[in-house]
Amino acid sequence: MTSGRRKKRGSLSPEDRELWGRVTRTLTPLSPDRMPTDLGEPEAEPSPQASVEAKSRTDTALLATPKVPPVPKPPPLHQLEHRFRKKLVRGSKAIEARIDLHGMTQHQAHGALRAFLYRSQAKGHKVVLVITGKGGEGRGFMDERGVLRRVVPQWLAMPDIRTLIVGYEEAHAAHGGSGALYVRIRRKR
Repeated sequence: MTSGRRKKRGSLSPEDRELWGRVTRTLTPLSPDRMPTDLGEPEAEPSPQASVEAKSRTDTALLATPKVPPVPKPPPLHQLEHRFRKKLVRGSKAIEARIDLHGMTQHQAHGALRAFLYRSQAKGHKVVLVITGKGGEGRGFMDERGVLRRVVPQWLAMPDIRTLIVGYEEAHAAHGGSGALYVRIRRKR
């Protein structure tokens, strides 16, 4: 049935050890200090020539891998402060620019919104009004109602636009209500 000798758990057969050695030679360790030296059973000493070649291969592999800086997280979005919003509604704080996205396709509206926000930041505006419209009646079975009203907040939350704005909030009824958004622009640095 089985041979009288059982293999010790966790030990590698000579064929497996050779295969594993080939695999580990193709890998580049994250840190040379963390490179495992003990694989379970003692290994025959490699020739000095082989160890020099392996070291040079590891050194060049470490030098060849470019260090990618971590991608910074986009800044968080905030709602408008209550006092600031009240001043906007009363008219003591001015809405410095407006964009009306009515009648545009999603593609046109997205491009126009991005360009508008970049221009507003360049001009030093603090608050702008983005008019999406409330959405008309659907014309057919598959027509959606208020597509821009739904997707503009998603666009404002995207990383490329989040770097331009501090936050946004639904506008007061005097400025368009649920069909418009107050958008607070981040100061350009």
